[in-house]
Order: sequence, then C-alpha cells, then structure tokens
Amino acid sequence: MVALLDSNDSMRAHRSHQLTFGLLWGSIAITLFSAKPMAVQAAKEKPNFVFILSEDNSKHYLRLYGAELGATPAIESLAREGLVFNHAFSNAPVCSVARTTLMTGILAPKAGFQYHRKHTPAHLPEGVQMWPSYLRDAGYYTTNNSKKDYNVVESEGVWDASSKKANWRNRPSKDTPFFHMQTFGVSHESSLHFARKSFQNNQPKTNLSEVTLAPYHPDTPTFRFTYARYFDRIKQMDSMVDKLIKQLDEDGLLENTFIFYFGDHGGVLPRGKGYLHETGLHIPLVVRIPEQWRTEIPLKIGSRVNGFVSFIDFGPTLLHLAGLNSPKVIDGSPFLGSAITKAALDHRDETFGYADRFDEKYEMCRSIRKGQFKYIRSFQPFYPDGLQNNYRYIMLAYEEWRSLFELGKLSEPQSAFFKTKPVEQLFDLSSDPHETVNLAGNQEYRAVLLSLRNRLNQKMNAIHDLSFYPENHMVKHALDDGIKFGQTHAEEIRLLQQTANLALLPFEQAEENIRRALNHVSPLVRYWAFTVCSSFGVKAKPLLKNTESRLNDPDPLVRVRAAEFLALISGQDPRPTFYQVLNENHGELVSLITLNAVVLFHDMKNGYPFDVSQLKDPDGRNEVKRRLDYLAGRLEQKK
Repeated sequence: MVALLDSNDSMRAHRSHQLTFGLLWGSIAITLFSAKPMAVQAAKEKPNFVFILSEDNSKHYLRLYGAELGATPAIESLAREGLVFNHAFSNAPVCSVARTTLMTGILAPKAGFQYHRKHTPAHLPEGVQMWPSYLRDAGYYTTNNSKKDYNVVESEGVWDASSKKANWRNRPSKDTPFFHMQTFGVSHESSLHFARKSFQNNQPKTNLSEVTLAPYHPDTPTFRFTYARYFDRIKQMDSMVDKLIKQLDEDGLLENTFIFYFGDHGGVLPRGKGYLHETGLHIPLVVRIPEQWRTEIPLKIGSRVNGFVSFIDFGPTLLHLAGLNSPKVIDGSPFLGSAITKAALDHRDETFGYADRFDEKYEMCRSIRKGQFKYIRSFQPFYPDGLQNNYRYIMLAYEEWRSLFELGKLSEPQSAFFKTKPVEQLFDLSSDPHETVNLAGNQEYRAVLLSLRNRLNQKMNAIHDLSFYPENHMVKHALDDGIKFGQTHAEEIRLLQQTANLALLPFEQAEENIRRALNHVSPLVRYWAFTVCSSFGVKAKPLLKNTESRLNDPDPLVRVRAAEFLALISGQDPRPTFYQVLNENHGELVSLITLNAVVLFHDMKNGYPFDVSQLKDPDGRNEVKRRLDYLAGRLEQKK
C-alpha cells in the first residue's frame, strides 16, 4: 500500500487568494434537490472539473489500493493532493449501462437503460437532461473526449464539443469555467484479445512470476501472461493521465480544477467485467482538491475516505460544487462540499448493483453491499456465469478456463463460474475478499442474509425495477418514459417481483403459489412462474404435470420457459419448441431470449445440439447473429 505524502509536496503553483463557499452560496437558502437545477453561484470564479476515466479497471490491480503490482505514479500524485475513496462503485459492471448511470445520475433499471448493448435507446422523462447540460446552462464549457456509449437518447446541449479533439483549451475565453471528460481506453477488454501467436512471441514487460492470481483462476502460463499484459496496460494508462495533468499545469489551471480519476467499471480479467463481484463494480476513485478550495472541503488532504459513493453520486457532486441544485429525479447525492463532513461520508455504507444482458448473453442479477457484507440475487440461476458470450471468449484466458473445466482440471472455486448459480449469495468481504465462500446457507449469518434480502427487495420495489418485464415487453411499452411507466405499473411490477421471489422460499411453502402462478391470466406471471420452477431444479419435479400443456401457451416466451423447465428436470428435448418460436418470428428480442436457452442446452454435457439450418433465417442480425454464428460454428471458421 502506498503511503500518501504530505499535501505540501505538490505539483501546483501557489496563489494567494482562495474562494469561500460562503460566496459560492451567498445568503440564499435553497433546497438541494429541487425540481429543476437553479444556479446559486455568486462568485465570479467557479471551479473547473475534469473527469479522467480509464476503461475496465477495478481497484484491485492498483498499488494505490494494496496490489503488489500496478504502480501508477501520476494517479498517486493526485492522491497526495486530494482524497482516495476506499469504497467507490460503478452501479453496473459494463460500459454502456455504467456510463449512462454516470451521466444521468439515475439507476438504470428504473429508467429502462440496463441492457448492454441497447436494442432501443430509452428516453429520459420530459424536461430531464444529462447533468452536464445543467453545468452548460450555468456558463460552463463542456467537452467530452470522446467515448459516450449511452443507452438513452442524448438530451440536447450536453456538450459544447465531443470528439477525439475536444479539449478545454477551445473554450471561448480563459475565464470560462469548464467541465472536461476524458476517457483512456488502453486498458479496455479488447487489449487482452491477443492471438496465441502474440502470446508466444511477445512477452509483457511485467514479470509473469511476480503476478498473484485470484484463487478462482487456474495458475497457467496463459493466465499469468494475461495478468501481466493487463498490468502493462495500467502503466500505459497512467502515463496518459500524467500527460493530461501536465497540460492542465501548463495552462495554470491546477489551482482551480477538481480532478477526478476513476475506472468506468471493474474488469477486465475473467469474472470481473460483466459480473456483480467486487472486481466488476469496485472502482478506484481519486479526487485532487485544488488549492483554492481546500479550506472549504472539511477533509484532510492526502487522506482516505471510507464512505461509500457510486456513479449516481458523481453528477450531484459536481452540480453541488458548482453551486447548482440537482433535479429530484436523480438518485444520488453529493459527496464533496463545505457541509459534507468526514463523519457524514463515513456513515454512507451501502451500494446497489445490477447486471442484465451483456451483448447476446442474458442475465438478471442484483446486488447490495452494506459495510463488509455483499448480497447477490440471481433471478435466472440456471444460466451459469460462463455461458457463451462471443466477445468475452475471444480472450484466450476465458477460452482456456472453460476448456480446463470441461476436462475436470479445476478446483471447486475455479469451477463455480461454469456451474448453476445459487439463487442467493452472501459474502463477508472482510474474510473473503474474492467472494468464493457463500454464507447464504450458514445459519450463523441468517440475520444478515434476511436483512440484506429485505433491503434489496425494498430497493427494487422503490425504483419499480423494469427488468421484471422481459426485454421485448419493456422495449415495446416502457421506453418513452421508463420512470413514468414504472410508477403507473407499480402494482403489476410488484406482482411479478412477488412471483419471482417465490424462489426464496422452501419449495414446500412455495409450491401452491407456484401452481396458481403457472395458470395465471397474465403471461408475465406465467413466465416468472416457470423461471422459478427452473430455479428450484429437481425440487420442482412435482410441478411437471402442470407444464406439458404450456408448451402450447399463446405467449412464445412462456412456451420457451416451459420447455426449458421440462428439459432441465425431465430431460425432455426442448428443441421443437425452440425451433417453433424462432421460426414464428416474434421479433429480435424474443428470438434473443430464446437463443439464450438454446445455447444453454447446446453446450450442456449430453445436451441438445442445435441445427441452425432448421431456421427460416439462419443468419440473423445484431445480437441474434452473434448467437447464430456461434451455433453454426462460424466463429471457429474466423479463427
């Protein structure tokens, strides 16, 4: 762990005057969360803001956070002149969902932008904009260089410039305050998509023998090479951060510019990006406090903050520092300001996470972390984490990991990624930082389990989580204003949530309610009833008699779920139902949801190989094409 140096050892040029938050706020008393942001800045000079994002970086691979490798001198220099946040989180473990959460301050399942890649962009509520718009309205010059990757329709007036050339140096005058957002992609997942030839001929600069592997990864040359290459990329990323800081210094801007460095989500070694483990969500966050504002931030320069912050809080923080109010629709709250003390920050000990579709691979998981305990709820636990995802398996480490599992050469922690998941997982991160020991069935932690289960259910209920609708239904009905749709359909969502939560009961207690749900008038309830059946596995065998007739259900996805359950429990071939639904052409998203089940059984040992030639459209488009390319063996042909 790097010791943070005294704040006097800095890169800044000294100036004599400092602004005060008294001037910033004046004598106006305004509630922080108003319906629409209102400028209350009274001082002539406003602070500047710079966001520096590195792609696919969790905090676990930085020396600043205790890693043996991963030295980042430039980022560490920011830490010496600012704050290190020990508990900062992306709410989602993948780019588009995380970045849209960041730029709106809204939890994704509340508004309908939780799927990566988006099929259809969601609309924000009328009158609501991405929060940089409010800075721009208040006179800020806003620039983005240059990644967006939004899952919502971008509101007007977010950026003065967004391109690979966008920079604060192009603002109208030197007196114009600015917000600049810079993304460095050198550590992105694609950087580990090297060919085996590269693996054999180009050794990383990081020594492979110095790498420490996570216990869920096999210790092989491929994994060591992948780790080492990732550390090389982190070093390159830090040099880019250093160059940007020097540009600010050259322009004389360090004294009045807040610099935020953070990862856009976790990653990118296997089981990180895309999953709700700490390696997918727990990001590094360093905030350099400029000289002019240090007396107004009641936190010790060069110290560490233990309070929890997440992406929904970043926008409110900048608006607050700029003297602006946040819209009520924003879910987060500021974590820096004159009235925000260390004691107040340290009291924040909770974060909420979500993971849904990643490209063509469907999932629905939610997490809540409170203090040292982490709770993960899997709503489709019969889909293993290691289910085929074309982009993910380009990485040789992923490919080798699955091969070793199929050969039976992995330990239990290493094999878990490819097996059915528990419905609930509970981890004590103080003793199990790698999240390999599930305490959900341990009676000693029963009270903790129930507390976090209830807290998660309350959270999902409060935001009217739209993932209780299959994506095809949500896209068709909700995306004009997902928040309003959730509010007006709150009772229906609650019913679907209650049906899904039957999986949390002992089967004997849940059985009668499941039977009723299997015959409910709503196809959405029937869909979830069969999902619960498959979640119970063989325990749900008494319900097989209720299933056969549902292979003729008028709703195609109920048929898919029924066929899935019959195949999992009784071994009945699901392919006739799958072929039928796919050839009926119910739309891309129904096909994609169906193909998730197809791939599960196609890859299963003694499973059901799928013949794409039996489809009317054996090629497909977009994410459906990804699935069909895999099933047809076209990915192998490209290698």
